[in-house]
Parts: sequence; C-alpha cells; structure tokens
Amino acid sequence: MNSKKKFAVVLAGSGVYDGSEIHEATLALYAISKNGGEYEIFAPNIDQYHVINHITGEEMAEKRNVLVEAARIARGNIKDLKEFDANNYDAILFPGGFGVAKNLCTFAFKGPDCDVNPDVETALKAMHDAGKPIGALCIAPALIVKVLGKVEVTIGQDAVTAEAITSLGATHMNTGHGEIVFDKENKIVTTPCYMLDATIAQIGEGAENVVKTLMDL
Repeated sequence: MNSKKKFAVVLAGSGVYDGSEIHEATLALYAISKNGGEYEIFAPNIDQYHVINHITGEEMAEKRNVLVEAARIARGNIKDLKEFDANNYDAILFPGGFGVAKNLCTFAFKGPDCDVNPDVETALKAMHDAGKPIGALCIAPALIVKVLGKVEVTIGQDAVTAEAITSLGATHMNTGHGEIVFDKENKIVTTPCYMLDATIAQIGEGAENVVKTLMDL
C-alpha cells in the first residue's frame, strides 16, 4: 500500500438533511489519515438548495453557502471545487448526506433526470479519464452513476434508489453494513453507510473499507 496517497474529499455542506453527513465525512477523513494518506477538502461555492432544521426536519427561512458550511467540517481548511486539479490527487472521495443529492446534483428531486453541478461533473470526469480511483458513500454513488453511466455501485438495499440507478445504465449490488462494491474496470468503490439503519461504528467500518481499497489501487 502506498502510504502517501493523496485524496480529494468533496463535501456538500454540513449536516445530513441539507449538506454532507458529518459522521461519514469525518470518519472518511479519519480513515485516510489513520491509514497513512493525506487529504484536501473541496466544496462548490454555491448556495445550498435549502436549509433544514436538524431537530424538527423543517425548512428554515434562510440561505447558506455550501463551501462556507462545509468549512465547518474542514476546520476552515477547504478549497473551492473550481480550483480542483486531478493531476494533484491519487483518488477522489464523496461522503454522503442529502446535500449530495440536493446541492451537488438534484437527484433528491428529479431522480434519474437530475442535473449535476458543473464543477462536480468536471472533477469526476477528470479523475475517471485519468484512470484514478473514485470512492462514494451512502447516496453519493447515485451522483457517480449520473456522471459516468455504466458503472457498478451500491447504495445498500433501497429498491427505489437502486431502480433509479439501474435506469441510468449502471449495475446495482445489494450490500450490508461495512460491505463495499468494487468496480475494478472503472476503479470505483462504494458502500451504503447511512442508506442502511447503521450505527456510527458501522459507518466507520464502511468508510475505512472504501479508503483502504482506494489506497491499494
């Protein structure tokens, strides 16, 4: 295993209902560091689709910026995704959370007909074209499928989401806690995380299994 693998981690805000899932993001960063890798964190400089009160689940009458909110998780050390250069990284990783399906793309609202943020699409295609590994947790594999098409992924066992993914030409594999799907041809590694009813320990296991697999590629 190359201990100096450098990851780009792309966030979608801060908080499961309108941004990045904080446990998944944090434990992915932990797994990278624990296993000898390095990371830089990115997010698009755009408005969130909306802001959700994480106690009530209700929409709040305010606006927040995806990059500014993601900076909370990054402890301020974050870059605008427009600055991303695939030449500088060995792998790219997308934690989950509804923000992936609301801010990075519109899968939460339009399903297979969703739009993808241009900076996200550019970054993903650049890494794929360079033959570099891509990781995705939770709902983030749906984003990967929308951009790259005929790949093999998992979002766990949710039939409706899996059907949307297969309608885009991808192959979906059902998985349990901590399990990964490795698309060897496209170097894509995915795991369900909170798409299943998971504990934080199971999230950590899934994130680490993805990171370790990416590092070995």
